[in-house]
Amino acid sequence: MKKQAAITEKVPATEEIASLQNLLLQAIQKSVPGSVSYEVKRYRRPLDWASADMALLSYRYQGNNNDENRLELKFCVSGNFYCREKHLECDLCKFNASRSCVEKIETVDWISFTYSPGYLMQFAKAQRNENALTENVINFSHHHSFDVSSPLNTKTRTALDAFLNHNYTDTRENIFINAQTQIILLYATESMLGKNENDHRFSKFLQLEEDREKIIRAREILLDHIGHPLTIKALSRKVAINECYLKKGFKEIFGTTIFDFYQGQRMEHAKYLLYEKGMTVTEVSASLGYSSISHFSTAFKKHTGLKPCELLVKP
Repeated sequence: MKKQAAITEKVPATEEIASLQNLLLQAIQKSVPGSVSYEVKRYRRPLDWASADMALLSYRYQGNNNDENRLELKFCVSGNFYCREKHLECDLCKFNASRSCVEKIETVDWISFTYSPGYLMQFAKAQRNENALTENVINFSHHHSFDVSSPLNTKTRTALDAFLNHNYTDTRENIFINAQTQIILLYATESMLGKNENDHRFSKFLQLEEDREKIIRAREILLDHIGHPLTIKALSRKVAINECYLKKGFKEIFGTTIFDFYQGQRMEHAKYLLYEKGMTVTEVSASLGYSSISHFSTAFKKHTGLKPCELLVKP
């Protein structure tokens, strides 16, 4: 159990989050017995932050003792904004309307939800489908604990943004929060458990925790080498796993290929360097390890729909 917990903590960038404690802007923790508990920690985003936005679903089954059973969703989200004046109708930007607002701070947000069995049972069908994973998880009739992670999809990201930045208060806030936690549960289970999956299982070689840890470590190494591209052969050697298994395992755990993940992270970092740091296209191209500016420009436009030089023109 101890080793399993270590894997859970690694996936959504918890190690990086721990390093942000001195940058904490806001902390919220609410717990309703027998219902949903949630925690939000919002940190000022460091200039060099490059970790991917991630989602983790953690299912814990402890037998017939419902007090110990739980379903947790954890998210690491960057790129939102925290505004200290959002409830005061600030005349500077009306919250998020202008990039020049001095009250608006770009954040890295850590959000977690814990759903109790009693709360989830309200959504369960009377007639159960023994082969439907999502249904069995909601019913707590799936008898094996597991974790599954994936990059954060657009629908879940939008729901989390609304959860973080709403302006409701009092009774309406309670209604909104209750509804939004259900929407987030819907989107997260849909993306991570699948619409039509009949079972939750890793490939045979990923049944070993040691091999899953190697795949997770490979992702961390890719982020550490954002400006110094590695071949898959070199990456497989660093984590001591077969190239074929590395590619297959990475896709299975993170829902994307190694190339697409790494390329996406490079381009997101390029956007930051161009727009926020004011670096030239030549400087960014070189810092990300491109031998040709034209190759960088082509890759950037494919990912963002814009030429790098277009991002240099701030509104």
